[in-house]
Amino acid sequence: MPKPTFYEFFAGAGMARAGLGDGWQCVFANDFDRKKGATYQDNWGKGELVVDNIRALGIEQLPGSADLAWGSFPCQDLSLAGGGAGLKGERSGTFFPFWDIMSALQADGRAPRIIALENVTGALTSHGGADFKAICETFHEHGYRYGAVVVDAALFVPQSRPRLFVVGVRNDVEIDPELLSRGPSLPFHTKGLQHAVSKLEPEEKEGLVWWYLPSVPMRTRTFADLIEEAPTSVEWHTPEQTANLLASMSPINLAKVEAAKRSGCRIVGGIYKRTRPVADGRSVQAEVRFDDVAGCLRTPAGGSSRQTIIVIDGDIVRSRLISSRETARLMGLPDTYRLPTGYNEAYHLMGDGVAVPVVRFIARHLLEPLAGVVSADESAAETYAA
Repeated sequence: MPKPTFYEFFAGAGMARAGLGDGWQCVFANDFDRKKGATYQDNWGKGELVVDNIRALGIEQLPGSADLAWGSFPCQDLSLAGGGAGLKGERSGTFFPFWDIMSALQADGRAPRIIALENVTGALTSHGGADFKAICETFHEHGYRYGAVVVDAALFVPQSRPRLFVVGVRNDVEIDPELLSRGPSLPFHTKGLQHAVSKLEPEEKEGLVWWYLPSVPMRTRTFADLIEEAPTSVEWHTPEQTANLLASMSPINLAKVEAAKRSGCRIVGGIYKRTRPVADGRSVQAEVRFDDVAGCLRTPAGGSSRQTIIVIDGDIVRSRLISSRETARLMGLPDTYRLPTGYNEAYHLMGDGVAVPVVRFIARHLLEPLAGVVSADESAAETYAA
């Protein structure tokens, strides 16, 4: 049986491709960033990727009729850390050129069977919900039934990373009733998603479906399991640097560190710099969390600082920046994945991506049934799962 085919737009490091797995065949990929493109080709080869602005693409560059078009369009204008321009922004506004291509494929009789879009959950509330409404309108106007889910990568890897996925299916494609839920249900149809849907117009809701996704077994891999003892991309802080970091903590956060010391086991936490009001103004303080989940990896351009980790083993306390390989592990990539040599470039690449096991989960339980295939390689689900 031939493999289902896909186009990968805003491809970045190829993490959607990694999540779809060997059961899918990529026939076209695109990203405008040449540095990301170099890493993509280093891992996936040079055959499918076109490095160019999406506005410059023509459908003659896209071969055949793909079963799936995947688009992780830029999130900066939709995220809390961005400027709030929404779909009118220069970066997140590439949503519209993407749909220009889908429209052209439709006119050419080659509309993808499935279109899947991924972005930050801020897309639900951006411009008072108007941007989510525009996304839904676009699916509906192009003849796709569509549904949205919110999936947090923390179900699979120790990283808090909730993301919105909108999956549309051409109106002429039959949907197995087992893929549908009678209505919204937690955890994948969050209260925020339900509120955004409630604001849609009646005609937009005509094409709306509630996708069913099964429950996920409890994650067993911990944050500590991902930590490198001898990273090559960063160095451990000196004892004085770690002492200065602890000195910038409030009594509440220092108490967390002392409790971790008394636990008798190796504990890894994340440290975040926060500006807090104090008696004589405001100061930057270090705050620590030991909940076995790293904070959401973000690109430095998004306004967030790089993450610092603290490792406590009895009375021994060490700290440093999170390493490049650790960020890749937090995204569900295997250690065989080749990262850029530069720390900033690797960090940016991971912070801009989609968590691999989340894509695999959605592919296995939704995209593959919609494409008319059953995942033949169950090991693919384990390859990137934590």
